[in-house]
Amino acid sequence: MAHGRRQASAGTTVLPLALIAAVGVLAYSNSLDVPFQWDGDAYIGGSPVVKDFGYFLEPDRAAGMELHGALKSRYIGYLSFALSYAIGGLEPTGYHLFNIAVHLLNALLVYALVLTSYRTPKLREGVLAVRAESVALLASLLFVAHPVQTEAVTYIFQRLASLAACFYLLSLLAYARARLSSRRGSAALLHAACLLAAVLAMKTKENAFTLPLAAVLYELVFFTGPLKPRLLRLVPLLLTLAIIPLTLAGAEQSAGDLLGGLVPATRGFEDLSRSVYFLTELRVVVTYLRLLVLPVAQNFDYDYPVFRSLLAPQVLGSLLLLSSLAGLAVFLLYRSRSGVRDTAAIAFGIFWFFLTLSVESSIVPIPMLINEYRLYLPSVGAFLAFSTGAFLLLERLRDARARSVAQAVLFALPLVLALATYSRNVVWASRISLWEDVVSKSPSRVYPRNNLGIAYTEAGRIDDAVRQFQTALAIDPEHASSYSNLGVLRARQGRLDEAMRAFRAALLYDPELVDAHNNTGLVHLAQGRYEAAEQSFRAAMRLDPGYAKAHYNLGVCFERQGRFDEADDELREALRLDPGYAKARAALEALARQRM
Repeated sequence: MAHGRRQASAGTTVLPLALIAAVGVLAYSNSLDVPFQWDGDAYIGGSPVVKDFGYFLEPDRAAGMELHGALKSRYIGYLSFALSYAIGGLEPTGYHLFNIAVHLLNALLVYALVLTSYRTPKLREGVLAVRAESVALLASLLFVAHPVQTEAVTYIFQRLASLAACFYLLSLLAYARARLSSRRGSAALLHAACLLAAVLAMKTKENAFTLPLAAVLYELVFFTGPLKPRLLRLVPLLLTLAIIPLTLAGAEQSAGDLLGGLVPATRGFEDLSRSVYFLTELRVVVTYLRLLVLPVAQNFDYDYPVFRSLLAPQVLGSLLLLSSLAGLAVFLLYRSRSGVRDTAAIAFGIFWFFLTLSVESSIVPIPMLINEYRLYLPSVGAFLAFSTGAFLLLERLRDARARSVAQAVLFALPLVLALATYSRNVVWASRISLWEDVVSKSPSRVYPRNNLGIAYTEAGRIDDAVRQFQTALAIDPEHASSYSNLGVLRARQGRLDEAMRAFRAALLYDPELVDAHNNTGLVHLAQGRYEAAEQSFRAAMRLDPGYAKAHYNLGVCFERQGRFDEADDELREALRLDPGYAKARAALEALARQRM
């Protein structure tokens, strides 16, 4: 077989790109109506930040708000939400179109990165150089079709993961193209693009911290020559390593604190030590590998065990498996120097997988032990390694017919995965279907029970909601949110004394639960206890200055007392914080008519 690089014509390039896009569109064609889920309600639908571009011009205006630190550290991610809101408000279709477009772009970037890698000194004379397009196509199809990606694509809020991956891949691709460019001007522009994309990635999500290290890895694996000038070329990119630590320091929060603040309904693991978190993550990474190989029993909120000893069989077995995988990567990299060069791509893919997981699955405790969206960027390495290995095995088949059948099976796999993704998106179709799925898989976790109760409440299924909140409290008798949500239901049933007891219990176990303060104020307001209501609403506003509902409710409280000027001020503040707050606008118009 002839080795060497083959230049692709325009026709041979367009067809693979169209195929990648078609498979991606098929996989996510039923996700456009999926509603905001979980964090999306609070951090998009309920956040004043994404509804006012002024916060992005002056981020310190958000001082005191829950999202102040996140706005600074994930500026680009939240800016994208603000753009989506400016275009389509809270209609989810526009957000999904954006997410799907980013996902398709990422798949195309994977294709381009693999093709570019086969132009590097290490791979351009490899066995698979003439089949680089096929290797790139399979890797990108697996990436775009795999159902484990749904949490980073269908789950609107985790646009942060896919958008950060987009800039990450763009940066690395620009670096690779710059290294291959023979024109000084083009190389300089590509290096500039590499730096810009790196900054954007790091201001989107913290796992982009590993990007400069990924570039070093890419340089060492795929390029040759004296080491010192090669590393000096990387210095500007390596300097970007300071961006995330400095941003977190400026926001006065650690990476763990920030990530914990972004998932308020999932707190419960903050007290894990670094060693216990690391031991548990050894097992989690094996679970990630299993999900890539066999994507069944996916779960939005895993009931994952905590491991405290290295000698636990699950931990020790995981350590041996992961160490073997890392050892294989080292062996394959060594083998590429004197044997089949293409094994360097497999080694790079394995190293990439571990490197890009390292921020969230190492020694920095994060409130949630496992999230499928964390696999989004690491999966690129896994799919590259698999595709390269698969085609190397194909090359060993002497029978042409057997090789054709095996290749057909390989390219049928993305279609099967796309259908699995389509099926997984059915689970995401409503809040009830999502949380019922989670409860069926994690029946002993309190948070899914609470969230399913909220979904039932929104659907008017009051008895079902009450049962979920009561079950949540049976699991955790001190779960403040379940008390507060149960109190809401009792208040709607007119059982105000029971509602008040529930709200008091919520505040006993979590004095900073903003909703419970606001809900307590509403009960006081319904009972005509205006002074007590005002105190509760102001307590909610002290805890969250951006909480528009508390301003609206305080405005209603003032209006009922005839304090019209103060009512006007509060209603206007509610509208400033949430320009789409229809009830506040209607109340302000009614107040204006009343004062005429």
